[in-house]
Amino acid sequence: MIIIKTAEEIEMMKKAGEILADTHKEIAKMIKPGISTMEIDRFVDEYLAGRGAIAAQKGYHGYQYATCASVNDEICHGFPSEKELNDGDIVAIDMVVDLDGWLADSAWSYAVGNISDEAKKLMDVTKKSLYLGIEQAVIGNRIGDISHAVQTYVEANGFSVVRDFVGHGIGKSMHEDPQVPHYGKPGRGVRLSEGMVLTIEPMVNIGTYKLKIDDNKWTARTLDGKLSAQYEHTIAITNDGPIILTDQGEDR
Repeated sequence: MIIIKTAEEIEMMKKAGEILADTHKEIAKMIKPGISTMEIDRFVDEYLAGRGAIAAQKGYHGYQYATCASVNDEICHGFPSEKELNDGDIVAIDMVVDLDGWLADSAWSYAVGNISDEAKKLMDVTKKSLYLGIEQAVIGNRIGDISHAVQTYVEANGFSVVRDFVGHGIGKSMHEDPQVPHYGKPGRGVRLSEGMVLTIEPMVNIGTYKLKIDDNKWTARTLDGKLSAQYEHTIAITNDGPIILTDQGEDR
């Protein structure tokens, strides 16, 4: 069942999203060779507490951390660790913020020091595909219009879209209906209507879209060991077009 949000509820989610966006801005200042993803995780826990919020995924189905930190060939759900990041790595930090029971979800990929041209292209294409998907998130369109916009751009640039993980509705629960795949045909799927709140979160691989799951039963990584990147926003469908609730004010 799709849960439609009122304007007031969307505003409450936007407040959670603003905290999340500010957290990513602070993380961006921290990213450099020698820092560990566990240091980032500890920072996020403390920063959210200072803003009166909590990390919603901490304790979710037994997950122990405030963030997911996915490095290089890790696609998503990477565990933070004390291992230092190296020059040339890329890392995606994904988190869900809970403010007074309302949630916002956003992932962002970061370059660690000097990265390869191929890694930079991967990050640029993934980020652009997110915004192309968001452009399709208008009243009257269908989920497939978002999916198709992401997939066609990614594949035109020689990369692949992960198919095992999708975007989703969000509100008071982390995962609500509908699912939002990042591949598919236009004009298919649920029709978008005012008050729907969704995440769009393309995960893009340099090589195959196929993956494997680590022994920890959480972390997904590329089957061929090549790089993966992810960008994600929480958006609200409104009469004025899509509103990005986790907007960082970044270049697009």
